[in-house]
Amino acid sequence: MKLTTITNVSVDGVTQGHRRINAGARGAADAPDQDGSDGFERFGWAPPLLDDEASTFIGQAFQRADAFLFGRRTYEIFAGSWGAGMDPGNPVGEALNKRPKYVASTTLSDPQWSNTTVLSGDVAGAVGELRAEPGGELQVWGSGTLIRWLLDHRLVDEIVLLTYPVVVGQGTRLFAATGPDLGLDLVDLQSTPKGLTIQTYRTTGRPQYEAATA
Repeated sequence: MKLTTITNVSVDGVTQGHRRINAGARGAADAPDQDGSDGFERFGWAPPLLDDEASTFIGQAFQRADAFLFGRRTYEIFAGSWGAGMDPGNPVGEALNKRPKYVASTTLSDPQWSNTTVLSGDVAGAVGELRAEPGGELQVWGSGTLIRWLLDHRLVDEIVLLTYPVVVGQGTRLFAATGPDLGLDLVDLQSTPKGLTIQTYRTTGRPQYEAATA
């Protein structure tokens, strides 16, 4: 399975608080599976810009997943909504409830959502084994801390960005100020009536740099 990350992001790179449901998030800044709010106030910047085309893309993306990988915070949000029977018949909920779910967490010990496996030991090794399995996609939604960790360990095969036409001006960014460098090939590009762009990139290892001149 290829590991695909799918992220809602503003033009200035913010991922935090795209929906108001994240307003209750609290966690230590150095926790491997949580994102703290840290004074963030600008919740809910994505829904006013979400149109039918973007919603259709999201539903189709969930449907093509063979399995899901989450950090603990995103897993708990999804388990408390889709896992609790929210919006029966929705393609997102159907995919999440029926397909295997993996959670990278050192603190979650007794998940109640069916088909859930906790990865708490050698997470890099476990993710590598999942990528080696036959199938289509192992998808990561949200889970910004986990995505940055996966990028650090070069475990991401494909990056999908749903970029919203808004500058949030504060909050956690998808890419840290200092992190690994990564080459990308653009394999698909879409735009929607409300101005979202949906970019799909294939990772290509480290990028090339211009040679130094004498």
